[in-house]
Amino acid sequence: MGVTAQSVWDNCLDFIKDNIQPQAYKTWFEPIIAVKLTDNALSIQVPSKFFYEWLEEHYVKILKVSLTKELGETAKLVYIIKMENTYGNKQPFTEKIPSSNRSSVKSQDVDIPLNNKSPELRNPFVIPGIRNVKIESQLNPNYSFENFLEGDSNRLARSAGLAVSAKPGGTSFNPLLIFGGVGLGKTHLAHAIGVDIKDKYPEKTVLYISAEKFTQQYIDAVKKNNRNDFIHFYQIIDVLIIDDVQFFSGKTGTQDVFFHIFNHLHQNGKQVILTSDKAPVDMQDIEQRLLSRFKWGLSAELQTPDFETRVSILKNKLYRDGVEMPEDIIDYVAKNIKTNVRELEGAIISLIAQSSFNKKEITIDLARIIVEKFVKNTKREVSIDYIQKVVSDYFQMDIDTLQSKTRKRHIVQARQLAMFFAKKFTKASLASIGSQIGKRDHATVLHACKTVDNLSSTDKQFRKYVEDITKKLSV
Repeated sequence: MGVTAQSVWDNCLDFIKDNIQPQAYKTWFEPIIAVKLTDNALSIQVPSKFFYEWLEEHYVKILKVSLTKELGETAKLVYIIKMENTYGNKQPFTEKIPSSNRSSVKSQDVDIPLNNKSPELRNPFVIPGIRNVKIESQLNPNYSFENFLEGDSNRLARSAGLAVSAKPGGTSFNPLLIFGGVGLGKTHLAHAIGVDIKDKYPEKTVLYISAEKFTQQYIDAVKKNNRNDFIHFYQIIDVLIIDDVQFFSGKTGTQDVFFHIFNHLHQNGKQVILTSDKAPVDMQDIEQRLLSRFKWGLSAELQTPDFETRVSILKNKLYRDGVEMPEDIIDYVAKNIKTNVRELEGAIISLIAQSSFNKKEITIDLARIIVEKFVKNTKREVSIDYIQKVVSDYFQMDIDTLQSKTRKRHIVQARQLAMFFAKKFTKASLASIGSQIGKRDHATVLHACKTVDNLSSTDKQFRKYVEDITKKLSV
């Protein structure tokens, strides 16, 4: 049997396979199709211009060696870039294997300059797959570790973030998932890690993106028929930070494409950082295979800061803004705004603004007015302890009985109601609710919530329990 394009390419692939990482081979060589062999020129088809550029940038030497081995010194390589949406222009680019890394690329009939900003290939941030492309990291330099103050509520997440920024992709914290309620600093910490990595490793490609924007880009890529370019773009990132990953819920196409990108990055030792307002165990409508990957690394929770940490945050903010404020006023704000760092800083900014615009001295009375506005405008979050107290008082039992291991029906129902209301009125994770209500696991809490829902719709007396306790907690 004579030499064919396929047999030549198969031999080249055997050689290439032995000399590069398996994952790189799978990503960059498996999709290539050998088309024809004429006059010592092998034509290969690649899925996009970006793909072609990537091969040229990273694998030109190995392609040259393998092809020369098969066809001798006069070997030529012709790329056929099979692009969608190019209005019928599917002319191959011919490329004589060059002696240097840079190549002289001619198109046969149509001159398509390689550095054009082709609309079909619009890269999500700058220019798609063009050589020496500079991907803007989209990081906010104001979010740094210096102004992310450490306290008991965030120590684990902050320490893990520092470890990741010292050695991205080289720790067991991959992926690092930072989760917690609104305004506790998830986005701040994610940016701080990225900013620190850019300082320490300027050559690394770091990219911050919200899950919402990632989804939108994916929809656009599908619309324009360049899903491959979208995937290849994300596969070249060294440190990928995705904010609010719970936004992927129910979006199966986006989850699928992220699954492939995540696998590629993880297998190649790249770092993935995710933030979410829920722990993996509480994420609804996220595929199991993706959730299991979220758990490969470390899930670190940001909790509500304690009083001392809140005071430190306020003092740090005032110091950075060059403003002095009496201790008792700082203490007053810290005591009264408990659940949210963003609101804490917002209240202090309002205080400073009020005093400077209205030429008023900052007094406790002024602080009280500002704080009341903030507290009134935010839905009061009740604590799990308070919920347990209200439920146990309602059923005239003490909290120890509520939390006990007994299987007596009325006590089990009281406990299930406490779990149901904890899920409804707090931002705590299921695991956290379970551990606080009698050291149960998250599955027990999930079961309790379903039981309460079912009983509410079938049992009139039980529905009254739910309504009465809801009123007490909503006061």
